[in-house]
Amino acid sequence: QVQLVESGGGLVQPGGSLRLSCVASGSIASISVMGWYRQAPGKQRELVARISSGGNTGYADSVKGRFTISRDNAQNTVYLQMNSLKPEDTAVYYCNARPVRWGWGKGTLVTVST
Repeated sequence: QVQLVESGGGLVQPGGSLRLSCVASGSIASISVMGWYRQAPGKQRELVARISSGGNTGYADSVKGRFTISRDNAQNTVYLQMNSLKPEDTAVYYCNARPVRWGWGKGTLVTVST
């Protein structure tokens, strides 16, 4: 069972940036699609960004143009660069395969607030 460890969250002002990292305990090279998900208080977890093994990416409309997902298969790591953050981006962010393959990590909390 691969373990996932997310990091990089924190408190940031609206308009700010953060870079999230997700390190997998096993290889992700054979995983076709990896994704970043988020869960805001009182809401269901949602997929916000995905990346294929070939580097093709897709984004939820709410983050398109502001977030960038990338992956480093050699380091078993997936990144999420988040720019122009908004208060509505506040959530716990998780990574996993798409479709979900492993248990969820603890996530990393992103709070966008003045």
